[in-house]
Amino acid sequence: MVATVRQATHRLQTRTRGAGLHDVTSELRAWLARQGVREGLLTVFIRHTSASLVIQENADSDVLHDLESFLRRLVPEGDRSYRHTTEGPDDMPAHIRAALTATQLSIPVVDGVLALGTWQGVYVFEHRAVPHVRELVLHLVGE
Repeated sequence: MVATVRQATHRLQTRTRGAGLHDVTSELRAWLARQGVREGLLTVFIRHTSASLVIQENADSDVLHDLESFLRRLVPEGDRSYRHTTEGPDDMPAHIRAALTATQLSIPVVDGVLALGTWQGVYVFEHRAVPHVRELVLHLVGE
């Protein structure tokens, strides 16, 4: 039997509550379920330079807190060596934090579901202090 490879794309908007990790796993699963793809690959891309994407533990919120706290220590606000300051003291650190994480994730689809581990979730990692609307571009290839 010859398999027919299909593609689908979607733009997903999500609101963040300010700095921190915001779980988008359920939105990704819901969109994937509507596509009818059994086997394939979902690419998730964030269209911003001051937010990023991570796959991280979804069982213990202390993990998310510790990850955010570590990046704040690694890339502090208020560093006088930053030249880009016109958008506020949290903007340049947000760009650096986004550069250190990921703007794109590839997640296998197996038996019609995301092949995430038991304790894994997909998160938008908001690096700015105030809430934002962030746009994710989803690209699914599969059969």
